[in-house]
Amino acid sequence: MKSGFIKNCLALFAITLAAGFALSAVNEITKEPIALAEEKARSVAYQTVFEGADFTAVENSEDLILKFNTENAYCRMDDVLEAKDKNGRSVGYVMSATSPSGYGGDIQIAIGISSETETITGFSVLSNSETAGLGAKCAEDFFTSQFAQKSAQGISYTKNGAADNTQIDAISGATVTTNAVTEAVNCALDFYNHVLKEG
Repeated sequence: MKSGFIKNCLALFAITLAAGFALSAVNEITKEPIALAEEKARSVAYQTVFEGADFTAVENSEDLILKFNTENAYCRMDDVLEAKDKNGRSVGYVMSATSPSGYGGDIQIAIGISSETETITGFSVLSNSETAGLGAKCAEDFFTSQFAQKSAQGISYTKNGAADNTQIDAISGATVTTNAVTEAVNCALDFYNHVLKEG
């Protein structure tokens, strides 16, 4: 009886160990393709939020982002690139930021900012886990398109219809999601206004 129990435990241990190794191997095999797919999706989003621009790394961007994220716990900056026109002249930035305040967790966004007009050139949701039919509407065109030409000084949302270029219309029935998106956008705008412009 006792030896049967030990055999069963050893068999279970061997199966668990084999499954663990198999999962680890699958993770290693899929890690690089997933990272490449995410990078490609980010590149497409950047072209969408700042059409016609070429992008280059911002000097010391990793250090700037780390310092900013350390001082601003409410959201985080993920990426920043300088946008240049066809003549190589700097015309603004594209960046991504993440708010942890979504109804379903993190919401990561990308925006473009024109340094010439001090406005948002475009907006895209890179990832979200919001409720289908409600918060997930944050990635739909009716919502994302309203960010273009909004002030780069900061935005807020309203339930009564946007009255000026500092406001967007909230998603009906998804105030938490709208707030999280606004938080992420303002995080990127803060980085632009207080790090890139002042740096």
